[in-house]
Amino acid sequence: MTSTQTIRDAMVPEPTMLRANESAQQAGACFAEREDVRAVFVVEEDGRLVGVITRKTLVREVVAAGRPPAEVELREIAEPPRFTLAADLPLDDGFHQLEEHDFERVPVVETDGRLVGVLSRAVLQRRLAEDEPPELDPDPGSVVL
Repeated sequence: MTSTQTIRDAMVPEPTMLRANESAQQAGACFAEREDVRAVFVVEEDGRLVGVITRKTLVREVVAAGRPPAEVELREIAEPPRFTLAADLPLDDGFHQLEEHDFERVPVVETDGRLVGVLSRAVLQRRLAEDEPPELDPDPGSVVL
């Protein structure tokens, strides 16, 4: 992998996002429509990241609390991101950050705080594996049966 690659080169662009003034009911619909959605990112009108909503957030903050989902704005219940990565950060640095903090997914932001993607450890590991040269067989004449 070259040192010129950045987080932007490996991130998953356009993650599932809703505006901060949208309702918990709308977040629930995102989860219901697609089982592969693990988190909904909450952003301001200008795209700046406010926080994250998970299924667990909805259950704890809305369902268990007996709040009407259509009346709860996402900004009220969004969990602030514990960590973000800058889109222009070198990819190697991003990988080390994920490993060091043991994160599976991290929001990727521009310098102004706008959400532009998500860096997934699984996607990044696949990408790094693709960039590695194949291992040379120490005995090319041998055959393994």
